[in-house]
Amino acid sequence: VKASRIQEKARGVGFDWEDKNQVWEKVEEELQEFKAEFNVVDHTAIDIDKAESEFGDVLFSLINYARFININPENALEKTNKKFIKRFQYLEEKAKEKSKTKS
Repeated sequence: VKASRIQEKARGVGFDWEDKNQVWEKVEEELQEFKAEFNVVDHTAIDIDKAESEFGDVLFSLINYARFININPENALEKTNKKFIKRFQYLEEKAKEKSKTKS
């Protein structure tokens, strides 16, 4: 919600992309920067603060893209959460059934 509000405020003063393709290019750029944080040989050398910052950039740019294509990111994430919960509950139920048949 906060990211959406920030982006709307920036848009209100004329600081915005011209079209959705530019926004998607930014999403891809941010994904590459995030991915680069993990291209290290020794994974203990990962700078968590930097990786977290890059991950935030990915999320912010995806929310901006959602705005350009008229998708509510909060609704989209809630739908995914519900879908995941439903699938996970199904798997839990199947695992319970399987363990009962082995007893």
